[in-house]
Amino acid sequence: MGLNLNDKKAVVAEVSAQVANAQTIVIAEYRGIEVTDLTVLRKKARESGVYLRVLKNTLVRRAVADTAFAGLADQMVGPLIYSVSEDPVAAAKVLNDFAKTNDKLVLKAGSYAGQVLDKAGVQALASVPSREELLSKLLYVMQAPVAGFVRGLAALAAQREEAAA
Repeated sequence: MGLNLNDKKAVVAEVSAQVANAQTIVIAEYRGIEVTDLTVLRKKARESGVYLRVLKNTLVRRAVADTAFAGLADQMVGPLIYSVSEDPVAAAKVLNDFAKTNDKLVLKAGSYAGQVLDKAGVQALASVPSREELLSKLLYVMQAPVAGFVRGLAALAAQREEAAA
């Protein structure tokens, strides 16, 4: 059963709200995916903070019109699942990781920073470490010199204690 006009307006408003805060949108064809697999994908998306929905393409085209994602409208053909995220890599990472294990999900296109990405571009974006990973690596790099200095002082103090004894 189709959506009535009010339902369509509500969907466009919901998607527009998500797009307003988004940095990345990735779309993929989901033809033939079993419901259990789709449930697993949705769970991973929720855990990553990704908005993931199967939507009517015409409604999404209306929602992205006059936004940085408007260039993606040409790719919105066929049965698509939409992945939208505030994190620049989360949407790409969720769909790309799932596509590696399920050949029925086919990455189609994406958009990041006003640029339309093809499948290879989405895969490249998915390979970029997430913000949390980058912050943890930065913290490790910042901590290493201090930790080395402290170990050096401890070794020096231990040598002096041995020499004094």
